Amino acid sequence: MSNNISSGNLQISQVLYDFIEKEACPGTNIAPKDFWAALARILDQMAPRNRELLAKRDQLQASIDAWHREHDMQYYLTHKEEYKRFLEEIGYLVPTGPDFQIGTRSCDYEISIAAGPQLVVPVMNARYALNAANARWGSLFDALYGTDVIPEASGAGKSGDYNPKRGLLVMAYADDFLDQAIPLKRGRHDQVTKYRLTNENGHITMVADLKDHSTTTLSNPDKLVAFQGGFTSPTALLFTNHGLHLEIQLDAESLIGKQHHAGVKDVVLESAMTTIQDCEDSVAAVDAEDKVIAYRNWLGLMNGSLVESFEKGGKTVIRKLAPDRVYKGTSGETVIMQGRSLLLVRNVGHLMTTDAVLDKQGNEIPEGILDAMVTSLCSLHD
Repeated sequence: MSNNISSGNLQISQVLYDFIEKEACPGTNIAPKDFWAALARILDQMAPRNRELLAKRDQLQASIDAWHREHDMQYYLTHKEEYKRFLEEIGYLVPTGPDFQIGTRSCDYEISIAAGPQLVVPVMNARYALNAANARWGSLFDALYGTDVIPEASGAGKSGDYNPKRGLLVMAYADDFLDQAIPLKRGRHDQVTKYRLTNENGHITMVADLKDHSTTTLSNPDKLVAFQGGFTSPTALLFTNHGLHLEIQLDAESLIGKQHHAGVKDVVLESAMTTIQDCEDSVAAVDAEDKVIAYRNWLGLMNGSLVESFEKGGKTVIRKLAPDRVYKGTSGETVIMQGRSLLLVRNVGHLMTTDAVLDKQGNEIPEGILDAMVTSLCSLHD
């Protein structure tokens, strides 16, 4: 590896060294020399153990390969207990341990309580990384309009910028969904002509005006969490269902809202609660320059600076992290909802080594250890 910089007994690629010194360390109260010294200590302790684990892995695989070379599939099918004993003898299978309880505390709500989708995305691709981070909230209207959930028969195809016939089918589907998620005390959502709010004894509730000129409320008023805008013409209504949230966005003057029977321009669902930003399976980082791209994107996600622009339909589109969503609660308090997925980072596994850093013997170091150190350093910026 050329253009190396020495720090203690480590040889570090220039591009990685510069990234740590000029971008990752500033603002953390960690000096670059202390970071590299800590990495060297961890390598002294853990790199030999990493090699031992890989040697054990090779030993297990060699034993299993040898068994299968000596026994065909028919033998295996009629001697499964023998095969199981063999795996136990070589240490591939271990006895079942006693019952236990997970004792981890202070986990994020998205991990410990909520049940929702999780995305995995290559962190080297800034556009994909941003899209995934922002996928905490997603448009139900867009998802329905752009997929085959809604059939394209009878003139309801996805032709042009917007097909009103297809739009009506999307709205009907969304109405059915709302009937399930936030049912009304009387009537259905496709009968609503206006959503509004009322204040009863200091507690704000939702009122729906129906086509027959009557009014109704939610079957469960507690499903309303918060809102944006005024009482008579709110711009957004936030509800909860099964521990997740959905938002009805209202704008009767918008293209979609003009067509909707209640002026709804979208229904937005809380979607990807967590996202794995991947340094491993979906990434091809083959040298120090590639590693720094991944690390820089992760740093940008942590400090909010990551921005990506691209051309689409003759226009420049800019992607950046979505802000938090601010509402007024049903008791008048401010309600802030996370605007982004909870981000997790997946480091490279034990097998790979990298020449981005060489140890005191001049050997490549375990890539997973470098990932763990650098991504943790970058995470301090959050």
